[in-house]
Amino acid sequence: MDYKKALHKASSLCSRQEYCRSDIQKKLEKWDLSDSDTEKIIQKLVEEKFIDEERFTSFYVRDKFRFNKWGRRKIMWQLKQKGIDRETINLALDQIDPDEYNEKLQEVIREKIRQVKNKEPLKQKAAVIRNAVSKGYEYEEIMPLVEQLLLKK
Repeated sequence: MDYKKALHKASSLCSRQEYCRSDIQKKLEKWDLSDSDTEKIIQKLVEEKFIDEERFTSFYVRDKFRFNKWGRRKIMWQLKQKGIDRETINLALDQIDPDEYNEKLQEVIREKIRQVKNKEPLKQKAAVIRNAVSKGYEYEEIMPLVEQLLLKK
């Protein structure tokens, strides 16, 4: 694929959905472009605001939190994998409302309590905690809610 076609195709992709620099770079590499063409295309997309890391990060955090019910740690780890800098990640994570975060965590815990087959208290508690931690929630926020919600049962 030549430079112009690749630029057009990449800008078309970016106009339909938010992408970060590393996602577009991977796509361009699959199209067998030279390193210099890949870099020029990425620069052009950044200049023309097709790629905006802060905008991408804000959308990513909001979507993964609301729809996938991910906690801060998992979101942060995934964004680091995409090469987003820590400051940009922290700014986006700060946009999560603490009350909404707590509600989502409660939802995740309640859901898992209903799903756990083993009703032995320690095994049930362990399963619920493991699930919430794997979704990226902080242990110190999980524990009080698990205690509270298991007692209500």
